[in-house]
Amino acid sequence: MVKPRRLSIRFRMVHARAVPRRKPSAPEPHLSATDWEVAALAAVAEHGLAGIAVEPLARRLGVTKGSFYWHFADRDALLRAALARWEQDYTDRVIAAVAEVATPRARLRQLIGSVVAGGRGDRIHLALASSELPVVRDTVARVTRRRLDYLASCYVELGQARRLARESALLAYTAYVGLVHLRLEAPDALPTAAAFAAYVDQLMTRLVP
Repeated sequence: MVKPRRLSIRFRMVHARAVPRRKPSAPEPHLSATDWEVAALAAVAEHGLAGIAVEPLARRLGVTKGSFYWHFADRDALLRAALARWEQDYTDRVIAAVAEVATPRARLRQLIGSVVAGGRGDRIHLALASSELPVVRDTVARVTRRRLDYLASCYVELGQARRLARESALLAYTAYVGLVHLRLEAPDALPTAAAFAAYVDQLMTRLVP
C-alpha cells in the first residue's frame, strides 16, 4: 500500500514541474480622473459626443474598464466631468492667462489671435454646441455668457460705455463662432496661408478699436 502512494506523490511533483508558470501580466498604467477627462474631450473632437464611451476610451488609454470605475460611477458622470474640464481648460485658464496682459487692448488682441489659430477646441466647441442634452446645453450657455462678459469687461476698460461694450463683445464673439464653423465646414473659403496674416490684421482693426 505504501508504494502506490509514493508513486502518486512523485507523479504530482513531476506534473507540477512540467506545467510552465504564467508570467505576471504587466500592471495597468496608473490613471487619474483627469486622464479620463482629457481623453474624453479628445474623443469628442474626433467623434462628437458619441466618442464618450467607456470601452473605446479604455482601449485608447490602454487600460481595462475597471480603471474607469475607480473614478466614475457611469458614462454620465464622465460626461459631466469632461464638460467641467472643457470649461476649465478652454475658458477659465484662457481668461486667467490673458488677465496677466497689461492693457485691455493687448488682452483683446491676444484673445482674438489665439482663437483664429484654430485647433482641437474648434471641433469640441461645435460638437458640444450641436448637442440637445440639457447638461451640455447648460454648460455651453454658461461658458458663452462667461466669455461674453469677459470680452465686454475688456471693452469697458478701453473706455466704451457698457451698452456699447456688450455690442462690441457680441460682434467679436460671433466673429469667432462664424470662423469656427467656416474653418471646419468650408475651409477653402478662408484666406490661404499667405493671405491669412493680412486677414487677421484686418479682423483686429475692426474688432479692437
